[in-house]
Amino acid sequence: MENTTENGIEKPSKPKKTVLIGITGGIAAYKVPMVARGLIALGMDVYAIMTKSATEFVTPTTLSSLTGHPVYTDLFEGNIASNNININHITLADKADLILIAPATANTIAKLAHGIADNLLTSTVLAATSPVLVCPSMNVNMYTNKLTQDNISMLESAGMYVLEPGEGELACGWKGKGRLPEPERIVLEARKIISTNDLSGIKILITSGPTLEDIDPVRFITNRSTGKMGQAITEAACLRGASVKVITGPVNVNYAPWAKVIEVRSANDMFNAVKEHLDWADVLIMAAAVADFVPSTYKKQKIKKLNSVTYKLELTSSTDILASIKDKKGKKIFVGFAAETNSLEKNAGKKLEAKALDLIVANKVGSKGSGFASDTNTGSIISPSGTVQRFKLMPKQRLANKILDLVAERLV
Repeated sequence: MENTTENGIEKPSKPKKTVLIGITGGIAAYKVPMVARGLIALGMDVYAIMTKSATEFVTPTTLSSLTGHPVYTDLFEGNIASNNININHITLADKADLILIAPATANTIAKLAHGIADNLLTSTVLAATSPVLVCPSMNVNMYTNKLTQDNISMLESAGMYVLEPGEGELACGWKGKGRLPEPERIVLEARKIISTNDLSGIKILITSGPTLEDIDPVRFITNRSTGKMGQAITEAACLRGASVKVITGPVNVNYAPWAKVIEVRSANDMFNAVKEHLDWADVLIMAAAVADFVPSTYKKQKIKKLNSVTYKLELTSSTDILASIKDKKGKKIFVGFAAETNSLEKNAGKKLEAKALDLIVANKVGSKGSGFASDTNTGSIISPSGTVQRFKLMPKQRLANKILDLVAERLV
């Protein structure tokens, strides 16, 4: 087991998860090497089983080169005379933490639904106790055929996961549902299935991104938030089994597909959305950069450029969301964020106390690799007891899990 280093402290890494990819005979098999690469990039050990038809679309050599393991195609191999037989469907089934079938053809889906084990892949699935993720890919008419839909329902009834195919132009020339999801989406679904569900049953409400405050029909004021921190927390919470709603200002990021996304624009919109959904939540994480100041008045017509070189824009304070809802906190866990350029921990500590927070994440903004628009962050996590956990240039995905670890401790 390899070791990892975090903030200069060496920690033992977790054992690798093993994913067994089953590739069947569909044109979308060409995407599977990218799925394998994505899983390997996450530190997973990947093995591949290919049906005979699959080898017509992508070569075993390609998968073997990527995974570093032999690619399995035969139910039995070895020297029978010497009794040196590897019963592959058993050894591979025992090895897998997840079996991922992509693309899954109508033929293979039908076999799995009815327990037919006439090749290495279907025999391995029948012998497996691990989760199975099936990614259908086929012609739209084959997919919507009642027999195929009934077979898919049977797989789901048996406890298998089925990732719905995408919709669009298909290799056969038809348009409709039947496209294999993109590799990144498949990898994300696989990651969720084998993740630790320590937040299962917990409802987490997250705010994310900036707010936009309109001046007139053309202009608005905003801040530099991109939603990357909120995106990371949303994904991490979903992967750990939580039910998640994310209230987001206008951003150009994609939130985890399992989260309910509530889009807002202004600070007042975000305030109203938080009030509406707060009763649902066990945990509130306010990662949004809500405008502190908004225009005093909104001009219904575009403000014309005048001969004067200056224009005075009057601003007023926006509603302080956390201060306004703290009396509704009860047993809920409240986590706040503070973006600061100076006196980081002092200013964040004051906000923690004033708003009755369980934790506050103080972000150092204005320095390279930290704060808005970056993939890393620098700052401190402060608790009411005065405990301070400092971090430097930590990837936002790792910081998201660190925050959720501290939330989980407080939910016990």
